[in-house]
Amino acid sequence: MENTEKYESADSNAKKNKIKRSKTSSLWIMYVPALAFVIIFIVYPFINGVRISFTDWDGFSQTRNFVGFEQYTRMLTDPTTWLVVRNTLLYGIGSTFLQMTVGLLYALLLMQSLKMRAVTRTIVYMPVIISPLIMGYIWYFMFAYSNGALNDIVMLFGLDRINWLNNPGLNPFLIVLVNTYQFVGISMIVFIAGLQSVSKEYYEAARIDGASLFQQFKNITIPLLMPAITINVVLNIIGGLKLFDVIVSLTGGGPGDASQSMSTFMYSLYFDRQDAGYAATQGVLMVIIILVITLASVIYLRRKEVEA
Repeated sequence: MENTEKYESADSNAKKNKIKRSKTSSLWIMYVPALAFVIIFIVYPFINGVRISFTDWDGFSQTRNFVGFEQYTRMLTDPTTWLVVRNTLLYGIGSTFLQMTVGLLYALLLMQSLKMRAVTRTIVYMPVIISPLIMGYIWYFMFAYSNGALNDIVMLFGLDRINWLNNPGLNPFLIVLVNTYQFVGISMIVFIAGLQSVSKEYYEAARIDGASLFQQFKNITIPLLMPAITINVVLNIIGGLKLFDVIVSLTGGGPGDASQSMSTFMYSLYFDRQDAGYAATQGVLMVIIILVITLASVIYLRRKEVEA
């Protein structure tokens, strides 16, 4: 009798282990398409780019001469590299700050009982669905020196036209503003979702304790919004650091290289200057910058989530 029970118990355990292994293998099978996609379209191109960065390939010929670290030395001593890195950081960090600030203000406003709230959300989010390339052209006609809408308004007040897009000190900030205008709707939606998950009981208890609106915002809203803040920071930083389309259509990276990002500079090096080896080197630097900034942001914000 005891032996029979032991056999039944062993058989039951074997079945459970078999089911567990089957579930595990099924999960791995589900991972395969995503892993294949990452390897084929991200890992392999990056490895190939690193390999090209050690050559003087022009992007079209069959010959690739190995030049060692010559391209990296050239990159570190090239003033344009640090110009485009500065611009890229401006586009990434500047756009993130503005999109999150304006997006949070929109979200707080639209959480109130207002008329036309749904329509307002739609209007704010609508630019997101427009191609960034098209958005750049729309704003180009706003900022154009001749017949531009803004200059027409300026001239109505008897002032001289402003060369918005040919000012190297101004047009990088215009790109940040255009990018913010287009994608602030995403930040708004994420913040609205976060605010809807915050219980009103916290605010009621805080009001009973005599907390001001600012104290409620600082001690309740911000801590409980940390997950939404993390999502927005990651999305906005990555989007801003790899900004391309709107720069191409709005300024073309000019005047000169004054408004180039690392993405547009790589494109120019590869297709316009036929310098693929150097373009790949810039690409490696761009990947490193995006990884460092994104990982640092995620680690810092995750810690804040735990503290909250």
